[in-house]
Amino acid sequence: MPEAPLILLSNDDGVAAPGLMALHAALGPVGEVHIVAPEREQSANSHSLTLHRPLRHRRVEPRIHAIDGTPADCVYVALYYEGMLPRRPSLVLSGINVGPNLGSDIHYSGTVAAAREGALRGIPSIALSMCDGADLGLAAGTARDMASRLLSARPPDGPAPLLNVNFPAGTPRGVRVTSLGRRMYHDEVIARLDPRGREYFWLGGPGHGNELLEGSDTEAIEHGYVAVTALLTDVTHGGHFELATWVARAEER
Repeated sequence: MPEAPLILLSNDDGVAAPGLMALHAALGPVGEVHIVAPEREQSANSHSLTLHRPLRHRRVEPRIHAIDGTPADCVYVALYYEGMLPRRPSLVLSGINVGPNLGSDIHYSGTVAAAREGALRGIPSIALSMCDGADLGLAAGTARDMASRLLSARPPDGPAPLLNVNFPAGTPRGVRVTSLGRRMYHDEVIARLDPRGREYFWLGGPGHGNELLEGSDTEAIEHGYVAVTALLTDVTHGGHFELATWVARAEER
């Protein structure tokens, strides 16, 4: 009998997060599921790796491990620490995150970073996030179906697939394949004083809507659709090649 596909799960909400547990339960029929996730919440840690301190490991139960590091740390450790997994994963899934990761969010998101780390290592990967008011059970079931189809698909030539999936509030009207949209935030730095008179900062204000670009993930979510966006791991900007060439020549002078 062929071995069941090994599916690695991670997230940025922490190893005990309800979204991760729902995903774990839903994927049981699809393959052999292992979790390597952060010990505690690591939201907005992007794709950082911990290089200047040791990482602590806790075996929560069989096939579930907690690492006191970032989401990318967790996937890295899972893939390269001998004995963490019995074999190489066929698929990496990250989530299901509480809160959407749309548009420019993907550059800051630990959820997307865990999936990106898998794709960078040549493994098809999916990042999963949901809006407030989304149905977690329905999202987990949809994620299971998507994972099953990705496992059965013939991989395209080139880099491993990396998909970013967002679930809207309520019952979805359907699924759309989208481009990245644009999220709008009240960007600000709030300064305060601690009890000893030292200044400290809170970064970033709350979101205040989405720019509804046609065909974008933000538009799909606003209209009640699941948004599925294919992301690149090669972020070379071909449209700026001429500018880069001019700058390089200017530097030489």
